[in-house]
Amino acid sequence: MKNIIILFLLVVSPIFSNTQKVPSQIKEVTVYLSGAEITRTALCLLKEGSNEIVFTGLSHKIDESSIQVSGLNAVSILSLNYNINYLEKVESEPQFKAWEEELKRLEHQISLLKNQILGWEEEEKVITTNRMVSTDNQALSLEKVKEISRYYRERITAIKNEIFETNLEINRLNLETMALQRQMAEVNNAPEKEQGEITIKFDAPIATQLEVTLKYLVKDAGWVPNYDIKSKAINTPLKLTYKANVYQKTGQDWNNVKVVLSTGNPQYNIAKPKLESHYLNFVSAYKKRYAPSLKKKGYAYNPSVKKVVGVVTDASGMPLPGANVVIKGTTHGTTTDFDGNYTLNIPYGQELVFSYIGQVTQELPLYSSIINVQMEEDATALDEVVVVGYGEADSSVSAEQLIQGRTAGIQVRGISTMKSQPEPLYIIDGVPVDDFVEGDLDASEIQDIEILKGAGTAIYGSRGIHGVVVITTKKSTAEEGATKTEFAIKKNYSIPSNGDITAVEINSFSLVATYEYFAAPIINENVFLTAGFTNWEKHQLLPGEANIYFEGTYAGKTVLDPYVTKKEMILSLGIDPNITVTRKQERNFKSKSFTGSNRILNRTYNLEIKNNKGIAIDLRLLDRIPKSQNKEIRVSDIVINEATYETKKGILTWTMHLKPKENKTVDFSFQVKYPRGKYISL
Repeated sequence: MKNIIILFLLVVSPIFSNTQKVPSQIKEVTVYLSGAEITRTALCLLKEGSNEIVFTGLSHKIDESSIQVSGLNAVSILSLNYNINYLEKVESEPQFKAWEEELKRLEHQISLLKNQILGWEEEEKVITTNRMVSTDNQALSLEKVKEISRYYRERITAIKNEIFETNLEINRLNLETMALQRQMAEVNNAPEKEQGEITIKFDAPIATQLEVTLKYLVKDAGWVPNYDIKSKAINTPLKLTYKANVYQKTGQDWNNVKVVLSTGNPQYNIAKPKLESHYLNFVSAYKKRYAPSLKKKGYAYNPSVKKVVGVVTDASGMPLPGANVVIKGTTHGTTTDFDGNYTLNIPYGQELVFSYIGQVTQELPLYSSIINVQMEEDATALDEVVVVGYGEADSSVSAEQLIQGRTAGIQVRGISTMKSQPEPLYIIDGVPVDDFVEGDLDASEIQDIEILKGAGTAIYGSRGIHGVVVITTKKSTAEEGATKTEFAIKKNYSIPSNGDITAVEINSFSLVATYEYFAAPIINENVFLTAGFTNWEKHQLLPGEANIYFEGTYAGKTVLDPYVTKKEMILSLGIDPNITVTRKQERNFKSKSFTGSNRILNRTYNLEIKNNKGIAIDLRLLDRIPKSQNKEIRVSDIVINEATYETKKGILTWTMHLKPKENKTVDFSFQVKYPRGKYISL
C-alpha cells in the first residue's frame, strides 16, 4: 500500500507544478529610428521559495540580451530564459473574447424572442379553442356576435403580426450570429503564430504579490520624420507641423499605449574608433589612395518608400548625366538623364549606391522618396577646373520672438481683456471653446498664439466679430539628452503589427520667415519663391520629407535635411512662371586668341530679368565665375558691374527690386588663360 501511494505521488506531482503562466500588458513604447523598447507590467503571486513564472504573449522578435526586470523588492532572480513558442495560439487577439461575449448575447436575445413567440402561439390556441359561439345556454344578439367576431379577428391578426416581426428579428440575429461564428472559425483555423515567452525563476523570502516591470528591445519597428509646412501668404509666418510615421511588425499589437519617440538608436555599435599609425610603402599605381569615411548615421530607413526620385549633381551644383543609382547589393538600378534626374522603383532593399567616374561613391539609406545627392570629387582624379558651389546666409526673427511679439501685454490665456469688454472667440487646437478664462491653459502647454482680426475672422462668422485667438497646444514634451532627444507624446496611440504607417503628431511651430524670389540661371532658369528661417536647431529636426502648402494650395514635396543646412534653412514654395530670367553668352569669336603657348578665352554673359506680375518683387539672382585649382589656369579681368562678388567661392549676387512689368538686364565678364593643347570645361 505504501509503494502504491509513493507511485501515485510521483505520477501526479507534475500536475501541481509551481510553474505559472502570467499575462502582461504593454504600458509604454519607446520607438527609436530603428527598433523599439517595450515596457510591460504583470502581477505575480509568489509563494515562499522558488517560483517559476512564464510571461506569455510576447513578441517573437525580442533581443534577449536587452531584457531588464525591475520592481523586485526583496525577491531575487535565480534564472531568466527567453524562447519562442510555436505551439500555443497567440494570446493577444484583442477581439476574440469580445466576439465570444457578443455571441452569448445574441444567443440569449434569440432565446427570449423565441419564448415570446411560444407565448403568442399559446394565446392563439386559447382563442381558437374558444371561438365557437354557443346558443344552447344563451341567446346572443347580432351585435354581440359582431363584437366577439371583431375581437377574435383583431387579436388573431395582432398575434400573427407580432410573430411575423419577431421571426424577422430572429432571422437578422441569426445572420449576425453566423457572421460572428465564421469570423471566430477563421481565427481558430488560422496558421499558428509564434509568440515569445520569458521564463523567470524567482526566489521569494516570503509569500508576496509582486508587480513586475519587463523592458526589452524589439526589431522591425521604428519611426520616420515627416513635416507639413504651410504659408498663408508672402510675409506671413510659416506653420511647421512635425510628425512621425511610426511602423511596427513585431508580432504584437500596441493597443492604447503611451508612446515616446527617440532620436537615438541603441542598435548601433557605439565603440569609439581607434586610430593607428600609418606606414608608407610602395603600392600598385591603381590601388585606391584613400579610405572613405563612414557614412553619417542620422539618416533612417523609411519602409514606406516604394519609389524614389532625385537629382545628382557635382560639387559645383551642375547636373551629372549618366550617374549610376543602384539598390545596394543588387543589379537593380538606373542612370541619370541629361539634367541629372533619376527615377527608380524600389521593390526591395534599404540603401542606394550613387557612383560616377571621377566622383566618390556614396551610400545612403532610403530615408525619403526624394533623395538629391551632391557628389564629391575623387581624390585620385586628375587636376581640373572645379567651380565651388554657393552658400546662403541671412538672419530672421526667431519663432520665440514672434510669439513674444504677438503676446506683448497678453496674459497666460493669450489676451488681456477687461471684464466689461466683449470676449474674443478662442480656438484651441482647431476647436472653438466657449467661456474660456485665464488659467484654463497653463503657459507651459501653449505652443503658439495667433490673433486674428478683420478679414481673417470671416470664416468664423458672427462668433468672431470681436476677434479670434487661435491657440495651438504642445502635442509632446521634449527631453534632450547628451546623445538623443526624446518626445513624450501626450496622447495614447494604438499601433497594429502590420507594418502600416501610423501618423503621430510631435508638435507644431510658428516660424518667422523671410520671403524672396530666387534664380540661379546657370543651373535652372526658373524663378523660385523661397522662404528662409533660422533657429531651426532648437526643434530637433531630422532628415525627412516635407509637404509644402502655399496660399491654401499644395505646392509640392521637398526634403528637410538639417545635416547639410548651416545657419538658415531655405524652402522652395514653388516656381513662379510670371517672372523669367534668361542667360546668354555674347558671341564674340574674335575673343579666342593665343599668346605664346597659352590660349585665352574671354567670356561675357548677359542676364535678362522680366517681372510680368502686377506687383513689385524682390529678387536675388546668383551666378558664378569659375575658380582655378591649377596654377597653369588663370582667371583674370573679372568685371562684375553692380553685382556683389564672393571672392573665395566665385559667387556673384544681385539683389534687385523690380516694379510691376519691369525688365532689367545685368552682365559680367572674365578671362581664362591656360596652356595650348589642354582643355577645360566652362
